[in-house]
Amino acid sequence: MSQEAILRAESIIQSKTGYIDRGMEGYCALALIDEDGYPSASTLTISKADGIKWLTFLSGLKSNKAKRIEKCNRGSVCINSPKYNITLVGTLEVLTEPDIKKEMWQEPLGHMYSGPDDPEYCVIRFTTQRYNIFFDDGESAAGLV
Repeated sequence: MSQEAILRAESIIQSKTGYIDRGMEGYCALALIDEDGYPSASTLTISKADGIKWLTFLSGLKSNKAKRIEKCNRGSVCINSPKYNITLVGTLEVLTEPDIKKEMWQEPLGHMYSGPDDPEYCVIRFTTQRYNIFFDDGESAAGLV
């Protein structure tokens, strides 16, 4: 296990956290199991993160993501470029607590939700259980969190 690879991955995740220039330039792929038992991936902007330990995403309670998490809370996050691949595997939960929604709220969401108190708006928290990190210079790390 390379601590340097983990630190590099955490720096990349942090650089992709939040809305950049009011858009979704810093996104990653989130893979969940759909209603028919198949993997389904979509791209999301990372709202906040604690290194590779956990990431949060903003979504709606009626979204496919929230519904799928209710049925199966296992998933995977992938952040990549030609220079790196960061794959995290773990569990997800849908959070609706008002204080968490306010803490995670980002103004560019105003076009989809009325504000952090919008009953449809929710926070999805991904907690990493294991990781696989690879850089094009050969540095890598894999293991359990």
